[in-house]
Amino acid sequence: MAGKVFFSVSMSLDGFIAPESAEELMGQQWMELQQWIFPLRFFRENLKLGEGGEEGPDNDIARTTFERTGASVMGKRMFEAGEQAWPEEAPFHTPVFVVTHEQRDPWARPGGTTFHFVNEGIETALDRARTAAGDRDVRIAGGGATILEYVNAGLVDEFTIALSPVLFGSGIRLFEGVDASRVALEQIHGESTRRVTHLTYAVRKR
Repeated sequence: MAGKVFFSVSMSLDGFIAPESAEELMGQQWMELQQWIFPLRFFRENLKLGEGGEEGPDNDIARTTFERTGASVMGKRMFEAGEQAWPEEAPFHTPVFVVTHEQRDPWARPGGTTFHFVNEGIETALDRARTAAGDRDVRIAGGGATILEYVNAGLVDEFTIALSPVLFGSGIRLFEGVDASRVALEQIHGESTRRVTHLTYAVRKR
């Protein structure tokens, strides 16, 4: 049985998930958006930062998100930012399909991550990811424009937002340009922790 297609992102209270410029991603203000994940045991394990780290609901959610994912899809912008920032052993440990116009051979990294570059659009990338994932789920990793393309195409089954108590005022909004006439949401889970509120929705057609 095929798995679900989902995305999982951190979002500010005013709806932003990333800065306009990739150079700002590692800035102090935008690091606040992800501050809930840095202390977690799973985060430390996955990036091989050593033992220790916090356990609890945030850690369980981060681990479950990783374990359910059999393959990921991302846009070129996210890949190019990550190519500079990820460690040699990239944190996915599964096949990743990059939607791009660039012609490039697959790029294998230590630890099981191989990046495949897909020039035939979002549906072809998703088809290849589904095949690679088997009965596990496919995660649309980002960035915001790529997530929105999949939502507007009716190809997302579920998503989780980690709502962070920060305000940015500008940047890339998660749902800027969403075709709301085609998308209905059903909240299926909500959980508040000390740092964020995790909200999970099933996506339905109107």
